[in-house]
Amino acid sequence: MLQKLREKSSGLLGTIVLAILIVPLGLFGIDQYLVQNTNDTVARVEAPPSWWPSAPTWWPASMLWQQEEVSRDDFRTRFDLARQQARAQQGEAFDPREFESLENKREVLEALIDQRVQALASRSAGIAVSDALVRKTIRDIPAFQIDGEFNAERYQLALASQVPTQSPKAFEQTVREGLQQSLVPVSLSGSNFVTASEMQRLIRLIGERRDAQMLFLPPQEQDETEVGEQTIKSWYESHAADFRAPETVTLEYVEIQASELPAPAPADEEVLRTRYKNEMAKFVTPEERLASHILIELAPDADEAAQKAAQDKAAQVAAQAKAADADFAALASGNSDDIGSKDSGGDLGWVSKGMMVGPFEEALFAMTAPGVSDPVKTEFGWHVIQLREIKSGEVEPFEQVRDALAREQAEADRERAINDLMTGVVDQVYKNPNNLDGVAAEAQLQVQKLGPVSRDSGDGIMANPAVKRAAFDEARIQDGTISDPIEMEPGHHVLIRVAAHQPERARPLDEVRDEVIAAVRADQVMQATKADAEALLERLKKGETLQAIAESKSLPEPQAMPGIMRGMPLPDAAVNEAMFAVQAPKEGSPTPGMAMLSSGGAVLFTVDKVTPGDGETIGEGEREMLREQLRQVAGVDDLKAYTARLRQQMQVSVFEENL
Repeated sequence: MLQKLREKSSGLLGTIVLAILIVPLGLFGIDQYLVQNTNDTVARVEAPPSWWPSAPTWWPASMLWQQEEVSRDDFRTRFDLARQQARAQQGEAFDPREFESLENKREVLEALIDQRVQALASRSAGIAVSDALVRKTIRDIPAFQIDGEFNAERYQLALASQVPTQSPKAFEQTVREGLQQSLVPVSLSGSNFVTASEMQRLIRLIGERRDAQMLFLPPQEQDETEVGEQTIKSWYESHAADFRAPETVTLEYVEIQASELPAPAPADEEVLRTRYKNEMAKFVTPEERLASHILIELAPDADEAAQKAAQDKAAQVAAQAKAADADFAALASGNSDDIGSKDSGGDLGWVSKGMMVGPFEEALFAMTAPGVSDPVKTEFGWHVIQLREIKSGEVEPFEQVRDALAREQAEADRERAINDLMTGVVDQVYKNPNNLDGVAAEAQLQVQKLGPVSRDSGDGIMANPAVKRAAFDEARIQDGTISDPIEMEPGHHVLIRVAAHQPERARPLDEVRDEVIAAVRADQVMQATKADAEALLERLKKGETLQAIAESKSLPEPQAMPGIMRGMPLPDAAVNEAMFAVQAPKEGSPTPGMAMLSSGGAVLFTVDKVTPGDGETIGEGEREMLREQLRQVAGVDDLKAYTARLRQQMQVSVFEENL
């Protein structure tokens, strides 16, 4: 075989093929062809350089293009946040499987792509963010404030509690990047303004009132003639969706409620003392130290000269701080590189163990009395630490916390009993996944039945969306297996099994004949009523009055409806919408109109007068609120247009397989 390959590759054709292969292998490396593709990018946004906006996308010019990516982790983080928000808004109605639709994923992804587009545009425009703006933004974050004032201790604690822990330097960089990306969009959306004429027009429209007269037309008499067989068949076939029996299930279930379990026996003294001993750390107030610091920042990749300069400066500052008349706060304000604390004189507040990085914490807690430390090096640079006060830890005695321990032990015993019961229940499910008798015996409960019920049912346990999803799960319907315990609420669980299933089906004509005839007759009445209303509307348009029409039809007199406002459901939302859809009346000539009522019948009306909204009747507060709402709407539209324009100038690639 090798000999044949050698012979085939020795001619002109073989030489050409080898030359073609050498070019890509030389440019990109053979590893690109051998290594499995591990791309986890969900979307990529590429922009040409600012100095060459028309740069082509082909190599080597494409190497000049800047790019931003949305990784799978970026997308998943944002999508999980959107899921949490939807769950909070929808409550029990939230369906996680429906939320995982491709449409929802693309909506979240589009927002991330817009952010990357804006970031590239800001970078290309040379947008820079000052340290002062970063500092102000951090200090304005409510999570770092106490009583409306920035608190350095809370700032440090909040960053330390992140998962993973975030250093002040990393957080400042995150804030800086966020500001760089958002400065232009925020300024653009906030720069919109509302002119006086726009405000006046809005007020005139919102506050507009219309004087009208309405004549109610009752439904036409039902035609009692027999509905023909062909009409019945045609209606049934053209409205097949109206005559389908919904999918139903019949359920067997066992309901377990913790509140009905017997209360555990009170714990004895020995158990409580053992718990106290094991949880001693809970009853110890940790030692705290009131501290300040001065940070001389040092980059991780700093060269030897920069390291020496930072160390010398730290030593100089430490010497100044140790002087008898030294003002540590002033030194911190003038020398510290810590944005979060320099404006407050380096104040870190009360510090306990675990809040600071290792070398800093070791140095601080090694000090035996208030004073200033020698320079301490950490990953952020050199620190000069001032210990201002020591607050020793204390231990609460057993007698003082005994009642709390007893309550905790009782709760733990109850939870243990519930967990043991649920473990036994799950074991029974594993032993016999198609029969609830074992589960019922383990829980000392009865197997209950419900159904047939449809997806729209809210009876009993079907009022819970999680139960409904499990009941109509395709695999559970096919296998008849018992569900996992479904939590209805804390301490309340249910296990279900689909005992019978009836798929959605078309109901035969013979079964729904009466319903079809009723629908045909209702439609005939509606069409006759509409035709009558349209004929009367034509009489109105020719100059006849509502009063004359009412008399000719032996109907009650028209009703005067002065001062109707937009949105008033008088007598029906459709009528209000129709009244405000017709043109304003010309002088001495009312504008006629009609609308069908959802409850049957129709309304014939005339709009006699239109009174625009009066700006003088609106207070300054309401006027300002309207102005702000209009400005925000216009600002959002501007931002969308700006982003859409930017996207036209960039290349956006989406990898849906990574969603």
